[in-house]
Amino acid sequence: MPTTRRTFLAGSAAAASLLQAQSGGAPAASVPPLSQMLPLRFRQVHLDFHTSEKIEGIGAAFDPEQFAATVEKARVNSITCFARCHHGMIYYDTKTHPERRHPHMKRNLLKEQIEACHKRNIRVPIYTTVQWDYYSSVHNPEWWVLDEKGLPTGTPINEPGFYRNLCVFTGYGEFLKAHVKDLFNSVPVDGVFFDIVQPRDCHCAVCRVAMRKAGVDPRNEEQRRVFAVERINQWKRETTAFVHGINKNVSIFYNAGHIGPRHRPVKEAYTHFELESLPSGGWGYLDFPLKQRYVRTIGIDAMGMTGKFHTSWGDFHSLKNQAALDFECSLMLALGAKCSIGDQLHPSGRIDAPTYELIGRTYEQIEKKEPWCVDARPVSDVGVLTPEEFMGGAARTLPPASWGAVRMLTELRAQFDVLDSKSDFAPYRVLVLPDRIPVDDALAAKLEAFVKGGGALLASFESGLDPKGERFVLPSLGVDLVGDAPFSPDFLVPRGSFEVELPQTEFVMYLKGKQVKPRPGAIVEVEARVPYFNRTAETFCSHRHTPSSGKAGYPGIVGHGRNIYFMHPVFEQYHVNAPRWVKQLVHAALRRQLPDPVLRVDGPSTLMATINQQPSRFVVHLLHYIPERRGQTLDVIEDVIPLNEVKVSVKPPRPVKRVVTAPEGAVLPHTFRDGRIHFTLPRLEGHQMIALET
Repeated sequence: MPTTRRTFLAGSAAAASLLQAQSGGAPAASVPPLSQMLPLRFRQVHLDFHTSEKIEGIGAAFDPEQFAATVEKARVNSITCFARCHHGMIYYDTKTHPERRHPHMKRNLLKEQIEACHKRNIRVPIYTTVQWDYYSSVHNPEWWVLDEKGLPTGTPINEPGFYRNLCVFTGYGEFLKAHVKDLFNSVPVDGVFFDIVQPRDCHCAVCRVAMRKAGVDPRNEEQRRVFAVERINQWKRETTAFVHGINKNVSIFYNAGHIGPRHRPVKEAYTHFELESLPSGGWGYLDFPLKQRYVRTIGIDAMGMTGKFHTSWGDFHSLKNQAALDFECSLMLALGAKCSIGDQLHPSGRIDAPTYELIGRTYEQIEKKEPWCVDARPVSDVGVLTPEEFMGGAARTLPPASWGAVRMLTELRAQFDVLDSKSDFAPYRVLVLPDRIPVDDALAAKLEAFVKGGGALLASFESGLDPKGERFVLPSLGVDLVGDAPFSPDFLVPRGSFEVELPQTEFVMYLKGKQVKPRPGAIVEVEARVPYFNRTAETFCSHRHTPSSGKAGYPGIVGHGRNIYFMHPVFEQYHVNAPRWVKQLVHAALRRQLPDPVLRVDGPSTLMATINQQPSRFVVHLLHYIPERRGQTLDVIEDVIPLNEVKVSVKPPRPVKRVVTAPEGAVLPHTFRDGRIHFTLPRLEGHQMIALET
C-alpha cells in the first residue's frame, strides 16, 4: 500500500483557532525556556507512593532523620516525593481538599520529607497525578474521558486499577489548579512532576462543544487526533504559566511515558524532560537510547528514569540486579543525560535500607564520574530520521524500523542522533532514512541541500517516496519507482565493497521490498535474485520459502554518488529477526559513506561506545553489559563480562595532549597517525570513561 504521511509535530489551523477561542480570543502567552536556569542534578530517585485508602497506618513508621540520612548515604541529591497519588489520596495537610487527605495518615508526611531532605541539601520535586485519580473517578463521573460511543475509557468499572481517564477540560481542570495552588501554600516546592498527561480522544460534553467550535468533525479520527494533541499542549502551556506565576524558579515536567517528536512544539512548557524507560518494565533496553538520542538534539536538559524493581512500578519487595542498575545509569551518562531511579515507599513510610544500598553502590560510581559529564555534548557523524514523526507511536509501540535502526547502529558503534524533519541537518555527515520516511516538498529541498553541502543519504524501502507513495522525489537517491517487488522473499548477492565481510552467495531478504529502476548515473551495487516462484497454495517448496532460481531479478542496492538506496526494509527486518548479513550490508554502506568516522572501537558487537565533548576534552564511554532474555517477559543483566586490550581510535578536530582514564586518572599511551589518536584500554569492566585532553 502507498505510504500516507501523517504529521505528528504540528496541529491544524482549525485546532489552533479553537485554542485561541477557548482562551478568550487571544493566544496564550509564550513561556520562555528555562532549561539553563534550572539545571538538573545527576542523582535522583523517583519515590512512588500510590497507596490505597483502605490501608491503615500510613506513614506510621516514617522517621524523617532516618529517611533523609538513608537517602543521603545512597548519594541521592534529588528525590521526587508525593503530594497526591493515582488513588487520589493527598499526603500533606491540605486546606483546600481535606476530604482527599489519606484517611489513615496521622502526620504531615510530605512536609516532613521535604524539610528533612532540605536540611541535607537534597532537592525534592513534588509529584501529583493528572489524568488518573481513582477518588475523582468514583466521586465525579462527569469528569470521565468518554470514547466515541460515550463510554468511559481506561479501567472498567468492576476491575481493579486506577487507570480510568479523566478530562482536564471539565471541572476537573479547575480542581487541579486549586490543588496546585494549595500545594504551594502548604509545603516548600522545588518542582512539580505532573504525571499522566497525554492527548485523549475525548467525547465528553465539554469536548464535543469544543470540537464543534473548532470545526473538527467528530467522526474524523485524524482531525480528532490533531485536535487532542494541540489541546493538551495548550493545557501544558497554560499550566506552566500558572505555576510560574506562583513561583518562576520551580522545575516542571509533564510525564506521558514517552518523549518524541510531538513534544518539540511544546517544549517551552517544560523546564526539562524525564525519560521514563524501565527496561524490565515493558520499555526494553532500546527505548531509552532511542528517546535520549532525539531529546538531546532539541535543546532541553534530560534525565533517564529506570527503576530499582526487578520488573516495573509497584513491584514491592524486589531488587534489580546490581549490574543492570549500573549499566542503565552509566548509559544515561554516556548519552548525555542525568540519572533517576524509581522506588516505591512502603505504606508504613519506612524506607527500605537494602534498596538504598543497591542505589548507593550505583550512585557512588555516578558521583565520581559527574565531572566528565557536566555540559557534555555528543559528537555524532550520523543523523537518523525517526519514522515516529510520520507513522506515530507511543511508549512500547513505536514503528519497528525505529528499534531496528537504533539497535543496528549501536551494535555498529556508529555515533548517531535521532532527528525529525525540523532538525538541523548541518552537523551530520550521513543521514539515514529508515524504511518509511515519506518526503514532502519542504523535506525534499532540505535533504537535497544537505547532499549538495557534502552530506550523504542512506535510504531504504519506501523512504524518499512522496507522501502518497507514488514516486521518489529525491534525485540524489538515483532511483525511480517501478512498484512492489514481484517476489518475496528474494535474495541479495554481495559484491564489490559489499562483500568485504560477507561471502559472495545468496542471502535471503525475508520482507518484501520495492522494485526500482536506476536513473542515469546510478549504479546497481548489489542485484536481487529471484526464487523459482512465490509460495502459494499451488506453488511451494520445502518448509518455508522457495530457494533462489539463480536468475537476476532487479536492483537490490543502488548507489548514486555517495548516496545509497536499499530496496528492502532492512531496519524493520533487523528488528524482526536480526539477520547478521543485513547489518553487514548496512555496515558496508556506512563504511563507504564514512571512511573516517569520529570513533572506532575494536570489540564484540555487545561493546557499546559513545563520544562526548566538553570545552577542554573529549570523553569516550565504553560499556560492556549483555542483556539476556532469561525469562519469557523481560531481559536481565546479572554478570559483568570484562574485555581485555580494547583498541580505540578517535579523529579529533584539535590536538590532544594526553589520554587518561576517568575518574581513575591512569595515563594511556597513545599514538597519532593518519589523522587519528590511537590507544588501547588494558581492561574494560562494565563502564569506562577515557578523556582525551585538549
